[in-house]
Amino acid sequence: MRSTTWARRATCALAISICLPALAGHSKKSLADCTSFDQNDKGDDTVELKLKNSCTIPVDCSISWRIVCAPDSKKRRAVHDESAKVSLPTGSEDVKIASAAICGDDAWSIGSVEWSCTPNND
Repeated sequence: MRSTTWARRATCALAISICLPALAGHSKKSLADCTSFDQNDKGDDTVELKLKNSCTIPVDCSISWRIVCAPDSKKRRAVHDESAKVSLPTGSEDVKIASAAICGDDAWSIGSVEWSCTPNND
């Protein structure tokens, strides 16, 4: 009897020592877990860039992108770097538009999209 009780207690102690650190690790949530980015083509020369905040705190985000007009041309190639900053309250989203209209009839590409969010300090 005594060895059975000891084995049960040892098994419970082992289970608790394994489960508690795992549970504690899930309680902390980073901004990477609750902010997101998505992009969708809209029309022939526009890309929709969407930032979303599902955090329990407001965040400040920045997003940047590059529009390249006539990317394969040596003479007409033009690069336009653009960016935007947004403040996102809890549970909100914001959409920025990357438009290649600046390229006129030339070919174009939109790329080098980068985004980041930090906690709002207000």
